Order: sequence, then structure tokens, then C-alpha cells
Amino acid sequence: MKLTKRQAVLGAASTILATPLLGRPVLAADKPLIAFVVNVPADFWVIARRGLEKAAAELPNYDVRMFIPGEMSAAAQKQILEDLLALNVAGVTISPVNPDNSTDILNRIAEKAALFTVDGDAPNSNRIMYIGTDNVDAGREHGKLILKALPEGGKIMLFVGTMEAANAQERVQGIKEALEGSKVEIVDIRTDGGDQAKARANAEDTLTKYGDEIQLLSGLWAYNTPQIYNAVKAAGKEGSVKIVGFDEDQLTLRGISEGVIEATVVQQPYEFGYQSVMALARYIEGDRSMVPDNKMQIIPTKIIDQSNVQEFADSVREMLKS
Repeated sequence: MKLTKRQAVLGAASTILATPLLGRPVLAADKPLIAFVVNVPADFWVIARRGLEKAAAELPNYDVRMFIPGEMSAAAQKQILEDLLALNVAGVTISPVNPDNSTDILNRIAEKAALFTVDGDAPNSNRIMYIGTDNVDAGREHGKLILKALPEGGKIMLFVGTMEAANAQERVQGIKEALEGSKVEIVDIRTDGGDQAKARANAEDTLTKYGDEIQLLSGLWAYNTPQIYNAVKAAGKEGSVKIVGFDEDQLTLRGISEGVIEATVVQQPYEFGYQSVMALARYIEGDRSMVPDNKMQIIPTKIIDQSNVQEFADSVREMLKS
């Protein structure tokens, strides 16, 4: 197959290939392919890539690659999966954008390869297991941070890429459970379809439309909190509008250091990458012992606030180094 110059460089530089489907990937000769398919470009997945790189170094007999869709959509992910089927992929880990609309293609993958989900689940598919966060519990932890920031109550707005994703639905569920009986009111949930410019515009529009009526903005995906931070800073509302986030984007951590962001619930994307690839290789080789009875391997979250942000930020910077 003909490769673009960029693809050739990427392929030569590493066994890990991140591509927005610029072309069909070329496989390493005589090595089974393990594919890690993400939902949207973000630093979160760059950290996961470091876990893939460690796994690839420990699995020299496999071709381990990351695939990033050109847009956040089930259709874009489906095209990646169709390509992988044509390449006789041996194992796939995927963070499905819209699991309900992806069941058919996921089941087609499951017929031909070992299929895991990560970050967001697709329980109605024939996936073998889910590896990642208990997103309902993570939502509860996020809700507790909101209550701590607004002990007297107030109105809040939630921001996320899409409510079609299981992790978004589950996080909102957990937040609502934590806020039940309090004086905190969720005004609405704004979605952006993975468009970071729209994510910022959503935050800016909220600040303009609601003014002093909104006391807190909550970002549920990795890129949402940085865009909220940018909007709040641009509006000069630091301190008057609280921010609580998810994940460990560099701007989120800076905002916590500055006191502009209260705290964030972080996952462990490095472990998502490393553990899912290692488990897939074992499964492909016939070992089923890593699959729990409930088919879920939960990786715990952490709370990052001013008390521990500097140490955590240093560790993230190390993982983001190329």
C-alpha cells in the first residue's frame, strides 16, 4: 500500500502508530495486530500511548498501534474498525463514542478478534471485558467536589463532548446522586461534539447568558475543563465562578495551582493503555484468567487539588514527553 511521507516516518519511528486515518495502516510483517482505538485527540490519550509503548516493548511479537479518528463520531470509529477487519486484527481495545449505535460493528470485530472496551463501555456488545474507571463512582466523587465548592448551594452547568457516550451518562448519574438533597441545581448539560472551539464557546455563552446566576462550571471530559478555564479567565470571573473538572490536562493542573479551578477527578490513562494491551495479548494466547466474573476491571481515580497538584503535574509532564 502507498504511504504518505508522514505515515512512513511514523511507522519507522515506533511500533505505536497514531493516525486520523490518513490512510490504511501497513502492518509489521508476521506480527498479530493489537489496535487501541480512541474517541478524540487529547493529552489524556497521549498519556495512554505511553502505556501502550511500555506494553509494546514487553510484547515484541505483536504490532501494537493507537488509532485516533479524524472526528469524534461513531461513523469515524466504524471506518477504523472496518479497516482493522480487513487487516485481520487480532485484538482491539476501543473507547466507543456511541456504544448503542456501534453494537453491530463491535460485534463484527468480536467475531474475528478479541474485543475490550476502555474508558467508556459498550455492555450491550459482545466485548470480552471493560478496563477503566467506574464512571458512576467517579461522578459521585466529582459531585462531592461540587458540594465542597458550593456549601450553600447554587446553580451549575455541566459540559461534555456528547451525552451518547456511556462514560458521560454514568458521570452525570453519579453527580446527580451526590447532589441529591442539596441546594445545588444543575441548570443544563452543554455538549460540543468533540469540538474544542465549541467547548469554549459553550462556556462563554453560559457566562454571558446567565451572568451571576451561575456559580460553578463543571467539565466532564479532559478538554472541557481547560476551555472552561480559558472562558472564565477571559471574562475576569476567577473566584466568582467556581470550576471543577475531570482528567489531567496541563491547563487544568495550572488552573488548580492558580486557585482558579477547585479540583479535578483524574483517571489513570497510562494504566488504561498498558493493562488493556497486556491483557489482550494474554487473551489472544488463550489465557482467560484476567477476565473478572463481572467482565469489568476497574482502575481507581484520584482527586487532585492544591495540596497535591505540583507533584502530580510533574509526573504528567514526564509522561507527556515524546
